[in-house]
Amino acid sequence: MSTVIRAQGLSRRYGSTVALDNVDFEIHSGRIVGLIGPNGAGKTTALKAILGLGQFDGQLEVLGLDPRRHRAELMQQVCFIADVAVLPRWLKVRQALDFVQGLHPRFDRAKAEAFLERTEIKRNSKISALSKGMITQLHLALVMAIDARLLVLDEPTLGLDIIFRKDFYRALLNDYFDGERTILLTTHQVEEIEHILTDLMFISHGRLVLDEPMDALGEKYIEVATRPDRAEEARRLGPLSEQQGLGRYHFIFENRSRDELAPLGELKVPGVADLFVAKVRGGVS
Repeated sequence: MSTVIRAQGLSRRYGSTVALDNVDFEIHSGRIVGLIGPNGAGKTTALKAILGLGQFDGQLEVLGLDPRRHRAELMQQVCFIADVAVLPRWLKVRQALDFVQGLHPRFDRAKAEAFLERTEIKRNSKISALSKGMITQLHLALVMAIDARLLVLDEPTLGLDIIFRKDFYRALLNDYFDGERTILLTTHQVEEIEHILTDLMFISHGRLVLDEPMDALGEKYIEVATRPDRAEEARRLGPLSEQQGLGRYHFIFENRSRDELAPLGELKVPGVADLFVAKVRGGVS
């Protein structure tokens, strides 16, 4: 398993604001990695560094290349979808296909056409006549038809309704991901992507507060639902977070054994959203 992205001491300041604070991480090939964080946490700054769109301090290699010095070479192996599609509104769909076909040597037009056949997008339609969902479908068709090793998605389904969002991730898994390509994505809709992720990274105030494979979460983090009369006992064990609802107290613990927690109540692996709140905010909510 090769390393696709390696960051060591990755940092970025904007005046007195620290956007990235000495971050270390590695992302390997064939992984789907969720980079989750609140607004202003440093997600977009990290993505810009990876894509060669922003300055940074520290060491960063993407597919063995320095994105600051080898961006043109890097972009032949990387695709990117942002939260706002940047396709010119005066362009027609077929012209967008023509443009990418002439621009990118790894673009497979037949594959893009096959994807568009499953949509209601007409080849002679202007981008300005398409809904936001259709624009995202077109953008996805163009990107998925490029034989790239790394796909970076920054809030790709922002503003789309639930049907378009589900279709987007279904297409991503069925038509793009092949077990060798790598996908790095950010989103605030974490509940919708946790089933597709292989790895999870939480970022807060420019620092990584969690970097784990999804299949390791159950070994490290446990949620306990306990009755009110056992709540104080649970608090003495130092939970990451506590929530109350429906007559139960819900605690999330880190690095506590299941045998130790089992007498307190029902155990389960916490959901990504609840774990995120616990790691980033913690305390009682």
